[in-house]
Amino acid sequence: MTELSHALELAIALPEAQRVQLVDALIDSLTPADAVPLNDAWLAEIERRSVAYDSGGVTTATWETVRDRVRRRVRERASSNE
Repeated sequence: MTELSHALELAIALPEAQRVQLVDALIDSLTPADAVPLNDAWLAEIERRSVAYDSGGVTTATWETVRDRVRRRVRERASSNE
């Protein structure tokens, strides 16, 4: 077992609140130098979405709604591949 897989196994065993804290701590540990530079197309897309959000032109969803939607799609694909 690699160090990464062992760390992941330990992290997954944590209660949800502690997993969230761990994710936050890992994100905070990244430095700007770790970030992948964004190309012009991504920057334009970010700006477009930001303007749409700020103007009320988009409908947002909670994390729980998005997560449940993704899980449902994964289950549907898995069952259709059986």
